[in-house]
Amino acid sequence: MEIHKAFKFRLYPNKEQREFLAQQFGACRWVYNHFLRQRIDHYAEHKEGLTYRDNASSLVELKKEPETGWLQDVIAQPLQQTLMDLQAAYRNFFERRTKFPQFKSKRVRQSFRVPQSFSLEGQGKRQHLKIPKMSPIRIIVHRPIEGEMKSVTISKTRTGKYYASILCEVEIDGSEIDRNKPIIGVDLGLIDFAVTSEGERFPNPKYLCRTEKRLRRAQCVLSRRQKGSGGWHKARQRVAKLHEKVANQRQDFLHKLSRKLVDESQAIFFEDLAVKNMMANHCLAKSIGDSGWGMFVRFTMYKGQWYGCLIEQVDRFAPSSKRCSDCGHVVQSLPLSVREWACPNCGVVHDRDGNAAQNIKIFGLAQVGQGLPKPLNAGGESVHQDRSPKPEAPPLAVG
Repeated sequence: MEIHKAFKFRLYPNKEQREFLAQQFGACRWVYNHFLRQRIDHYAEHKEGLTYRDNASSLVELKKEPETGWLQDVIAQPLQQTLMDLQAAYRNFFERRTKFPQFKSKRVRQSFRVPQSFSLEGQGKRQHLKIPKMSPIRIIVHRPIEGEMKSVTISKTRTGKYYASILCEVEIDGSEIDRNKPIIGVDLGLIDFAVTSEGERFPNPKYLCRTEKRLRRAQCVLSRRQKGSGGWHKARQRVAKLHEKVANQRQDFLHKLSRKLVDESQAIFFEDLAVKNMMANHCLAKSIGDSGWGMFVRFTMYKGQWYGCLIEQVDRFAPSSKRCSDCGHVVQSLPLSVREWACPNCGVVHDRDGNAAQNIKIFGLAQVGQGLPKPLNAGGESVHQDRSPKPEAPPLAVG
């Protein structure tokens, strides 16, 4: 099976290279904003949209005009890729996956993509990345690159760091499932980030909460600086560095935990959480955003595909917390503050998160057709199931 896998490495450009990269970032940003404005104006006037071909033809003409002839000084391929990104943004909007495309700002992360004509020079950890119209840039290749290199995306963070993300086409064999490993259900929460049906608990690291005091101080310093001054830029960098550190810590934790669960399981079941709707609760929004549940499920899904682990999500309306995992009785009400409860039918005392993980496993096995009880709602009826056709799941060894 062929997959696309990205390898991200740190770049260390010199002064001349940083100036050229700034020019390339600015050209891509200008092209994106120019043609987004052109599309908006054209639709307002003619009630019809422009296509990628229309924009590509206009870009060729822009390079010939004296006012925009500077577009010839940068690499041509990233400009074409920018038009493809604009087309993809419109497509995602019309398919209701994202909001309407927004104009790009120079104060956020900058990037451009080179789809071909790039290479790595040298051996070992210290190498050089060669792209058109630039001298080779020093790059730290801290791990071996697998497969065939297809494209490279060069980016600059808000803290001034440069990275190269190399997209490779890799051949893997991720179809075999080890049936000697356990099947687990995972309940995601705020106190414990994840609780498995095997009784394993992973505390929530709460990286944002731990850094909040330093962030508050840095934000106070930034608010006292005159916008645009040298002190303001230094204070803004300090705030950006703290946010970047929190994001890196969270991503590292989620990557390591998702890989651990995939390596130790033959199947993992999650609850299909409506994170966007849950963020509407202003009391919990910051904690939910800090947890990164959606990112964790995405990481686990693609790792499961790569390394032979079945990943499924069960219906979000299934009563995972209210249902007794021993006898199947469903209680009518269970406030969020109740962390332990006794089943009124069989008397078993349940930990809220552990019981939810057990039920998620039961619902997941029923969903993939293992002949276990179907999920019940609070009224004791079967919950709504997605009737759209799905690929047949491989049989699991239920112990």
